[in-house]
This record gives sequence, structure tokens and C-alpha cells, in this order.
Amino acid sequence: MSQDYAAGLIDRARTAFRWYEYADQKKVDHICARVAWAGCRESFAARIAELAYEKTGLGDYHSKFLKMRNKLKAIYADTKGARTVDIVHHDKEKGIIEYAKPVGVIGALIPVTNPEITPFIKAVWALKTRNAIVLSPHPGALEVNELAVSEIRSVLSRNGYAEDLVIGVQEPGIENSKNLMRQCDLVLATGGAGLVRAAYSSGKPAYGVGTGNAVLIVDETADISDSAKKIRDSKTFDLSSGCSADNSCLARDSIYEELISELSSNGGCLIRANTEAKARLCKTMWTEKNVLNREIIAQPARRIAEKAGIPVPADTEFLVVEEHGIGDEYPFSREKLSPVLTLYRWDDFDTAVRMVNEITANCGTGHSCAIHSQDDARIRELARRVRVARVTVNQAHALANSGSWHNGLVNTATLGCGTWGGNIVSENVYYRHLLNTTRVAYPMQRDVPSDEDVFGKDVISEFA
Repeated sequence: MSQDYAAGLIDRARTAFRWYEYADQKKVDHICARVAWAGCRESFAARIAELAYEKTGLGDYHSKFLKMRNKLKAIYADTKGARTVDIVHHDKEKGIIEYAKPVGVIGALIPVTNPEITPFIKAVWALKTRNAIVLSPHPGALEVNELAVSEIRSVLSRNGYAEDLVIGVQEPGIENSKNLMRQCDLVLATGGAGLVRAAYSSGKPAYGVGTGNAVLIVDETADISDSAKKIRDSKTFDLSSGCSADNSCLARDSIYEELISELSSNGGCLIRANTEAKARLCKTMWTEKNVLNREIIAQPARRIAEKAGIPVPADTEFLVVEEHGIGDEYPFSREKLSPVLTLYRWDDFDTAVRMVNEITANCGTGHSCAIHSQDDARIRELARRVRVARVTVNQAHALANSGSWHNGLVNTATLGCGTWGGNIVSENVYYRHLLNTTRVAYPMQRDVPSDEDVFGKDVISEFA
């Protein structure tokens, strides 16, 4: 995509934006409901899930279908009824009125690991906030993006809205995405670390994401059988293509072997530390230091084991690898983007918390962690000390971390990791991040307080 081509897309989107900029709330909500349902409905969800799996070879059809059916529904539910037009807040006591305004044309990067649902999520957010959006896919998922954009534009046209409110890039690539980001008004960057860095250096405001490498703690108060099922559900969903998949599990000494047994009963295959099998698996998964082999990303566990020459039971759904070390010399402590779970043990909770910080500091700073426990004091201690933006409790982390029907986190596909992960926000990015706000300030009657009232006598006397 040349700069001229990118400029042409932006110009088209900006023309549509000007048409939509002053739409009322009823018109906004009308189209959001229809675009979201277009992606949610069963026939289309099946079609795009099948295409995404066929074209990318990543993850599995069933998980992608469920994302379209359940996650997109939850994304829309979070927007339903929310005011994003004109006055959105009025504080009569302080005399402040807030008006919501759109930002303009959004440049959105679509990851190859999540190409089916991300275009719909970002389009719904853009439409909810009266913006236009240009969706730039990974080259390996171009046809998936084209199907999504075609469906959305059909809904727009059928309802009398400007089709160019949603545009798909048809010549994707890193340089092409950079050209788009330099010319839009706001960047929504979901993708690999290179593209996120490019978003932040584009010269435009950007919401990016940090690297995932979620760590979970299991202690002796947890329901071990239930925890094992949830770990399996998290680790195997879309074959760990998402950044929220569990990567390392820290188990208390006293329940370590019990957890291994329960994981094995749920499709886990244990690979012990200091074995030839572990060495072969490591060599297969990383082609060079800290560089994952693309051929194992979001692939079935048995296929990965076969590539490594490791015999596993026919019912194996994920691999469980024992590890003792953390850091660059221990690749299994990093994000794996595959149904491979690293297993550590700990003897006191202080050690477990320290391990979470050490693992995420090496890879995944700021992203998230999880805990399976009934000890609320431990849960709060973990939250107080870890340098991550999210901590999920007794849930399948990959299904909960980006919001779900069963917790209060905002539903998203873009997870901010704060300054820990080089991001501007430490929360789940959603439609409210795509708004500008105009604040009107009326005069208010208030006496100016004395110095003593503001600073206190002790502070004033110290400087006397």
C-alpha cells in the first residue's frame, strides 16, 4: 500500500465520518445492533469461523465459532443502552456537563490469531462512537477480513448508512499498515509486538497491547478437580492462540502431584523435567533463542508432540512441562501460543508471588495472572504485589480475562498492560476509549478555604 493508496482509504473514510459525525443516539444504536447481530447469527458465525481456520490454520473451528456467538454478543451487550452522543454526564453540584465526541478515522490492525471476531468488535465500537474505521488485516487472514467487512458494509448499505464507515485494506503488510497508521486519527493496535511498536511510533495516538504470558497460582485451598478442568478449558481454547491463555502454572507442594493427576485426567500429558522428551520439545518449539517456531503456534498438542518425536496418549489435549528456572535461559517460562503449559512448584505464598513477578518481568509484563484459591487474604496479597493489570479468581483465565458473562471485566479483544507493558492504559480497551470529551464548566458558589483547612496546622507549623 503506497502512501497515496492509504490516503485514498482515509479520504473515503473521512467523507463517511462527516456524514455520520452528528448522528443522534437512536441512529447510532440502530446500526450497532444490526452489525453485531450480523456477526453473531449462527449461519454467519459458522461461515467465518470455518474460513478463518481454513485460511490461517491456527486454533480450531469450534472455538472461533463460539467467539462469534458468545463474545461478540457480550461485546454488544456492554454497549447497549450506553450514551455516546451529546450529553453523557451532568454533575449539577460541580456545574460540569460532559459531551461525547467522536475522534474521526480509526486505523485498526487485525491479528492473524483472531481475524474472525476482531473486525466486528472494532467496527461495533467505531459505530457506537460515531467514528469511521479502516481495518488492516494480517496478510494470512486477508480473505477473512474481506468477508467480515463485506458483511458489515452490506448491513450499512441496507440500512441507509455510508458503506465507507467501515473499510477493509486489500493490500495488507507491515509497511502498508504503517502508512495507514501515520494518516489516521487514532490507532487500535492488536497484533504482534512489532506492529504495536510501529503504532506507538506512528505519530498518532494509539492504544496498543502488551505481550501475554499469563501465570496462574493453585494453592491447597482450591478445588483441585475444578481447577484442572478450568486450566484445560483455558489452555485448549482456540489452541492458545490468544494472549490470555495460561502459560505457567504454579502449584503448591502439598497438592502438586494431585494437580498433575487431575490435569492428566483432563487431557494433559506430563513431560518431566530433565528428560530427553523435554529437550526435544524445547528444540522443536523454539527455532532460535526466544523465537517461537511458527509451525507450532496454535496447533494441536499431539501434532506438536509428533514434530518433537514424543509419543503421547491419543486423548492428549495439552502438554504439561515441568520447569524449575525462569528467564531467557528457560524458554518454557515464556509465552508459548500453543497448548503447552509450564508447571512449577512452590512452598510458601511469598515465593509464588515473587515467581509471578519474575516470570512476567521476563515476558508478559503488565498483562495478567490468575489464582485458584479460597483464601481471600492470599488473593488480595497477590493483587497488591503483582505488576499486572488483571487478576482473575477461580476462572478459566483465557475465557475470563478479556471479560465474560461471569465477571465484571469489560469485554474486549484489546488488553492494555499499563506502563509495565509499554501501554498507555492498564485496563481492557473498549468503545469509551474511542471518544473525545468536551466539558462545559459553569460558575459555582464556593468559599475559598483557609490555608489551615487545606494543609493542616502541623504542615504550616513545620515551616514557621
